[in-house]
Amino acid sequence: MNVSVFDMTTMQHLWSTPEMRAVFSEENRLQKWLDFEAALAATQAELGIIPQDAADEIVAACKIETIDLDAVAEETRRIKHTLVPLLKQVHKGMSAEAAENIHYGATTQDVVDTGLILQLKEAHQLVMRDLGLIGRELLRLAAEHRDTVMVGRTHSVQALPITFGHKCAIWLDELSRHAERLKQAEPRLFVVMVVGAVGSQASYGPQMAKIEAGVAEKLGLGATDISWAPARDRIAEYCGLMAMVAATLSKIGNELTNMQRNEFAEIEEGFTTGKLGSSTMPHKRNPTSAENVAMLGRSVRYSATMMLEAMVAEHERDGVAWKSEWKAVPETMLVSGAILFQAGALLKGLRVDDGNMRKNVDMMQGYLLSEKVMLELGQRVGKNTAHEWLYEASMAGIEQGKSFADALRSHAHIADTFSDEQVAELTTPDAYLGAIGDSVDRVVAREKGADWLAE
Repeated sequence: MNVSVFDMTTMQHLWSTPEMRAVFSEENRLQKWLDFEAALAATQAELGIIPQDAADEIVAACKIETIDLDAVAEETRRIKHTLVPLLKQVHKGMSAEAAENIHYGATTQDVVDTGLILQLKEAHQLVMRDLGLIGRELLRLAAEHRDTVMVGRTHSVQALPITFGHKCAIWLDELSRHAERLKQAEPRLFVVMVVGAVGSQASYGPQMAKIEAGVAEKLGLGATDISWAPARDRIAEYCGLMAMVAATLSKIGNELTNMQRNEFAEIEEGFTTGKLGSSTMPHKRNPTSAENVAMLGRSVRYSATMMLEAMVAEHERDGVAWKSEWKAVPETMLVSGAILFQAGALLKGLRVDDGNMRKNVDMMQGYLLSEKVMLELGQRVGKNTAHEWLYEASMAGIEQGKSFADALRSHAHIADTFSDEQVAELTTPDAYLGAIGDSVDRVVAREKGADWLAE
């Protein structure tokens, strides 16, 4: 019986990806636990702590394919313990000597926490790959539409002219910082937990440091200076970073949803034959991809917030705190996988209507250039006087349905200050883009060849 959006056959594609579901599947979760046990046994054998033959048996037995998951589930419900039922399954078919030496000196949280970090490291590769795809699409759009003039809006209404390339370059610039943050987090996050029951490592014996180093090396993780069992900031940081990435993508999705309104019609997401907008209105082409990206970001942000609660831990280990990660982390990462994938597809198939963008620029009949005229006029009569005259001209012109140019010509003081040719020049949108072109060029030049954008 499927009850979650992540496992419903009809909905899971909206909320996750097959790859991310595989990373956070129960089978992979338990396999990561077994990977820890195998690495621990192999390291202890190298150090002469347990027999080599026993370690070889343990390594060979730590394969999820040999485990009866139904039996593990039944035993888990019976004894109310997370790890021991799995270890009992591993014991089957193993010699008595090997069974006595598995999990030697370890505590459950060593296994579970290291396993979670291994899952996050695997998921991180998918995150960086898909973030790079999104970045490459934004890089392309920024370069292609460097000079595609459109309306810049503040407070949801028309303000000044910009270019679509400038909008995309800002998004690219923001995502590049997320990529940098994620890269910087790698050595902090991807570390083992080999500390024992209260973080003292006493159960591992006098070679505790060598054991930790050996396990870390075998699993491709880093060692630590001290226990992090009650310090969950690493995982909270990563989930927080994913929430920031999702917030940026949600913003992009929301913006592209609004830009597809019929009244704007400045862009359209990729349309495929058969895509249906409504069960009752056959004409509709809804911005479903963009709005889904906008929606998914909310889910990531709320799931990630749960990790802040997990940071509030009591004493040296707190099941109330860290067990909440079992829900917060997978859900954060599953939905993050979905939003990254869907945002990439959205941008790749995006259609830009530069004609409608130009039409929207002209909608205000030149009033978008009031700032430019005010600054030019202010050089002659003073800024405050210029603002007063332009306010008078604009309000009268809008009330009378005049263009901005005609409103300027109708104002006695302004008409005496500028010629008709100067008014025409001052009310040309393309001539008031400031440093937009240079800004786009800087971002595009910087990001071309950037490591996070490499395929």
